[in-house]
Amino acid sequence: MNAGIPRHVRAVAPDLERLAHLRDAKDLMDRSYAEPLDLDAIASAAGYSRFHFVRAFRGAYGRTPRDYLSARRIERARDLLRTANLTVTEVCFLVGFSSLGSFSGLFKREMGVTPSEYRAREVRRGGPPPIPGCFVLMWSHTEASSQSVRSRRSDRFVSSGPNNREGEAT
Repeated sequence: MNAGIPRHVRAVAPDLERLAHLRDAKDLMDRSYAEPLDLDAIASAAGYSRFHFVRAFRGAYGRTPRDYLSARRIERARDLLRTANLTVTEVCFLVGFSSLGSFSGLFKREMGVTPSEYRAREVRRGGPPPIPGCFVLMWSHTEASSQSVRSRRSDRFVSSGPNNREGEAT
């Protein structure tokens, strides 16, 4: 059955499939970092049990899914602190943290300064003026609602018959 496929290619194929599944979970974390994500949902995206997923993810990426998600959230928080006129608390919740204390502690451990000190340092460095916080909040809510409108529209269909109204979108 595998006689025509060289042995070194057969050995690599399962690894590529495993990495593709892990990449699906990583993409979910990148795409939905601001949403509450639990380990079961992320592992499910990769088709793994939660325990096997943690081991496989750490083996492939060198850190746990929790550490990766936290790093992604801190990265996004740095962008918002630099470019948006939002409070540290607003940034904390916008990027998916549920505790200001946890966010501030992790931010300081990763960056060496508190979120407020980071913002002050970046303001001193200059750059574009911050985006007003009301616009950032409006965009974050508009994006979520426009996605739900798009998903509702994709469920609709229009019949192809000229007089057939059954099943037509209302």
